[in-house]
Amino acid sequence: MTRIPTPPGAGPPEATPPAAGPQVRHYLDANASEPLRPEARAALDAALAAPGNPASVHADGRAARRRLEDARETTAAAFGASPANVVFTSGATEANALALHALAPGRQVVLGATEHDSVLAAVPGARRLPVDRDGVADLDALAALLADGPMLVALMAANNETGTLQPIAAAAALCRRFGAWLHVDAVQAAGREKIDLAALGAHSLALSGHKLGGPMGAGALLLGPEAPAPRPLIPGGGQERGWRAGTPPLAAIAGFAAAVRAAARADAGEPDRLAGLRATIEQAAIGAGAVVCGAGAARLANTTCLALPGVRADAQVIALDLAGIAVSAGAACSSGKVAASHVLAAMGLGPLASQAIRVSLPWNATAADAAAFAAAYPAIAARLRGALAPAEMAPAA
Repeated sequence: MTRIPTPPGAGPPEATPPAAGPQVRHYLDANASEPLRPEARAALDAALAAPGNPASVHADGRAARRRLEDARETTAAAFGASPANVVFTSGATEANALALHALAPGRQVVLGATEHDSVLAAVPGARRLPVDRDGVADLDALAALLADGPMLVALMAANNETGTLQPIAAAAALCRRFGAWLHVDAVQAAGREKIDLAALGAHSLALSGHKLGGPMGAGALLLGPEAPAPRPLIPGGGQERGWRAGTPPLAAIAGFAAAVRAAARADAGEPDRLAGLRATIEQAAIGAGAVVCGAGAARLANTTCLALPGVRADAQVIALDLAGIAVSAGAACSSGKVAASHVLAAMGLGPLASQAIRVSLPWNATAADAAAFAAAYPAIAARLRGALAPAEMAPAA
């Protein structure tokens, strides 16, 4: 484009508007994956820079083995297990499957109605343990189920959609009274709540590295002293005491262990800090007509599930994304279709099960992140609800 000279005395040319800078993003989807902690990145880089297979007997292999066993000891110490009973896996989906594979033979299986799909899909014909409207397991129903014979029960420590905390210690006591095994999916609670396999009285525990701020690709199954040795899902070279074959992803495991250590060192006031940010988010959402799912239960401090009556979850997620805010749907989206959340359906929330988003604060969340959501959500909610009939906007009973 040719610029026309300014005639003498005509004053300076009109200023060209500055180009818009990159959009400021606010990541509020920690329950999908936490941001990588700097300690985990450093451990990951160090492991990637070092050659060696932990199964090799030369000096480099022995150094790799030390790195692997250090990670095993860190994980065991943090979560109340013996290092000999820590099995590294590719993640929590594999850890859950391995636990159920090990503990289920000869037993009926009971799964919490709001468990993660990796648990529900592992034993599709299992009996379901009902929950109340806040998503808390019905322990009276559990006692009745346990009276039917030898059982394996799977109950998550904290729900990935609502943050609802389950009464794991009480459930474990019931299971022990009836001679049942208890497996706990602790993926969302680890690093956010105190989780100790021995103190809880559970028989096994599943963990995921990237939900703690480590890299994707590493998880662990922790076994209690009474649990039977797992039958391998992946047979082969005999790694992990023959319980899980394949060369371990050492760099991911080292990053996982570093994230465990970093989470353990977090300030004791961190849950209160995150709960304060969540309160800012919930206050704005409630003012805009949203419903907090599971609000009557004890919850993870970083998690809130917000249902906007009449408005599809995917529409809310997309609108917030365009505003620079990353959240997840409380419902599963596939091929452009929205399926109702099985978690919220089990809680008896009816149509709200397809109208909920999950906001989950990461370890590095700031007041600015919560303020950005609080500023954007009311206008988004008003716009999305603007075309709805009054009956569609009414909250669920």
